[in-house]
Amino acid sequence: MSTVLGKLETQAFAYIQMRGKPAVASEEIAGALHITAAQTRELLSRLARRKLIARVRRGLYLVPPRIPPGGRWSPSEFMAIETLLADRGGRYQMCGPSAFHRYGWDEQVPNRVYAYNNRVSGERRIGSAMLTLIKVRADRLGSVESFTTPDGATAVYSSRARSLVDAVYDWPRFDSLPRAYGWIRDELRLGKVDGGEIVDAAVRFSNTGTCRRIGKLLELEGVDTVILKKLEREAPATSALIPWCPTRPKRGAVDRRWGVVFNE
Repeated sequence: MSTVLGKLETQAFAYIQMRGKPAVASEEIAGALHITAAQTRELLSRLARRKLIARVRRGLYLVPPRIPPGGRWSPSEFMAIETLLADRGGRYQMCGPSAFHRYGWDEQVPNRVYAYNNRVSGERRIGSAMLTLIKVRADRLGSVESFTTPDGATAVYSSRARSLVDAVYDWPRFDSLPRAYGWIRDELRLGKVDGGEIVDAAVRFSNTGTCRRIGKLLELEGVDTVILKKLEREAPATSALIPWCPTRPKRGAVDRRWGVVFNE
């Protein structure tokens, strides 16, 4: 696709390059170029259709630092999600398949980004970045690892321990049980996480059923009883049993300590 630009497009990119920021609002472009709101909408829509910039929402766009070679550009998924949530005054962390692949538990590369956040729910597309946004309470955000990407965005992921807990807690969404049990066993045996980290994440970010399943697993892995006591307080004895593997028939040995039908 040709990257030959008209006068307004050239002026817009000159301004964008001068300001050195990745996101620009239509009002700012209108003021800088002294054009009307209608002209600005048409200008930015035209650039977005040509894939020279990417629309975040109406009136907010991500732009490259220079005209892209070959005539097409798209922001990284990190830049896309960081800009979207910053615009809403929210926080996010990559989770589910995005985290499972990052930590090497699942070789399949997800075709979209999965992220917990406290503002937006649903599917979004920004440029070529496909986002699955899962809105949660603010107190369910936390226990993260972050790094700066080559384009200057901050990538925020759920930590290893948190991601392992989420694989058990949010298994219907991520289709992650019983695979998650193997991931937890491997991470413990390799020393990449310890029982205390998993217990802390389970107590803080999961529910009773998750605590019971993880408690049983950690007991099988020989985690210290003192550590498991913390989970027991979150998962008191009950006559209501839950299956170890929710996708399988609820038949098998009963573990009364954790209230789990061990149907593996």
